[in-house]
Order: sequence, then structure tokens, then C-alpha cells
Amino acid sequence: MNPNGDVCVEGVALPSEGVELVGSLYRPASRPTGDAGPAVVVVGSWTTIKEQMAGRYAAGLAQRGLTALAFDFRGYGESKGDPQDFESPERKITDIVNAVDYLTSRPDIDSSRIGALGICAGSGYVAVAASRTPQIRSVAMVAPWLHDRTLVPDIYGGAEGIRERMTLGEAARDKYESTGEVDYVPAASDTDVQAAMYGPFDYYLNADRGAVPQWRNRFAVMSWPQWLTFDPISVAPRCTAPTFMLHSPDAAIPEGARRFHDALAAPKELQWTTGTQFDFYDQEPTVAPALDSVGAHFGRTL
Repeated sequence: MNPNGDVCVEGVALPSEGVELVGSLYRPASRPTGDAGPAVVVVGSWTTIKEQMAGRYAAGLAQRGLTALAFDFRGYGESKGDPQDFESPERKITDIVNAVDYLTSRPDIDSSRIGALGICAGSGYVAVAASRTPQIRSVAMVAPWLHDRTLVPDIYGGAEGIRERMTLGEAARDKYESTGEVDYVPAASDTDVQAAMYGPFDYYLNADRGAVPQWRNRFAVMSWPQWLTFDPISVAPRCTAPTFMLHSPDAAIPEGARRFHDALAAPKELQWTTGTQFDFYDQEPTVAPALDSVGAHFGRTL
């Protein structure tokens, strides 16, 4: 694999539940036209768009010889769909399955050699999608955010923090259903305590990192009930695709990664390295080795 290889980028449109999703297909420039090779769907963290970590990893995989698709979920980035900026795991999982269907329909993709990569929260969405469709033949996770009902309270202020967010989310959902209006808070902020991510989260707040112009930095409040009750760890026994996980003890919820790995029935590898959660998103001393490991996994399994 050549991490310095040239990459061609193709804008694509793919259907999902009556909505056209906008994506970017990254291809190794060295691949002959018409050569049907393997491909990988790449999914970033919650609230994010294709120009953030998904696009970075998709480009890196293409440099390493793999075709890779990054796309905007329904209601995010350039894709249509209402409500917008609604962090619905179920909706996103369906979009991933439909993105895989799209790849299988392309004559330049080998439909028997499709994988999926999730970064952070995208790992949980990929895990559930892989448990639902055998078309995902291989899975990789980088800095996976994997929670269940026992881990969520530690993240969101205990039982009281969960109740508060659930109440706000249910009220916002009722408002949307009765009026069509969506209540939003910032996705990330170091000044607004109501933000979905409150704190000095430089990746999301720095224009030189993840605060790209295309990202709206907002979170539909009615997302809370679906997000807080999402349990990707529970699907591990139903995952049959070979799975590679790369995580750090200093990144988010390492216990969730351990639980998921322990419960996996598929061929599996959990590799521990160093780095904070946001290092895995865009810091080259962390991202390049991560891509090498992920690329090697897909090279073996696709």
C-alpha cells in the first residue's frame, strides 16, 4: 500500500428512503478504469459531515489502494431530509445500509468485497448496520464510542443528567410533531452549557480542524432519547464480519470497546495504542498509523 498515492474524487448521489444523499467517492488514481475492486463506506462521529473525519479517512484509504465512500447522512451537510441535524441512530444505520447497496450497484465495485469503517460514534452505527446486512464483509473501528445503558450515566451526569436530557428531548419531539419546529442547541460549545458537547473541544471549535464552513454545529434536542438509549454493544454477538478495533486507554469509553470486543462472535482484533479521542480525528501522528492498520485489515479481509 502506498500512503502517498494519488487520489481521484468523484461526487456521487445515492438514494436512501426517498432522499438523495450527497457523497464523495475517493478512488486510487492508479486503479485502471473499469477494474472492479473493493470499497469501504466510511462514517464519522455523531453530528459530523463528510468534510470532517470521514472524508479524511476515506482519502487516506484511497491513498492506500482502496475505494472509499464518505457521505452526508439525511439532514446533514449537503443531503436533504427533515428534521435536519437530527442525531437518529436508526436513521443513520439505514443510510449506511443503503450506501452499501449503492456501492454494490456500481460496476466499478466488487459487490463481494465491501467493508465499513466507523470513527468514534460512527463505529456503533457501522456495527449495527453490519449486523443487519451480510453485504458488509469486513468492519473496522477507530477510537470507537460504544455505550450501553450501564455506561451512559457515567458520561452524562448520572441518572439525573439522563432524566434531564430525556425530558428535554421528549418535549422537543412533541413540539416538532405538533408544529414542525425543531429546537436546536450547539453541537459543541465552550460557553453554552446546553450544548450536546460542552467543554474545550478544540476539534469542533477550531476552524483549522473540524469547524469547517459546511458544518452547522447544531444538535436537534429531540435527538437525546434515541441517542441515550442506543446500545450498539448488544449487537456484537450478531456481527459475523471480521472486525478490527483500534483504541486508546486515553480516548473515549475504553470499557465500551472492551465489552464489544469480548462479545463479538466474529474473527476479531482489538489493538491498543496511544492518543486522545480527538487525536484520532485529524492529528497526523495518530491518523497515519491508524490508517495503516485499518488499510492492512481491509487488505486481509476484502
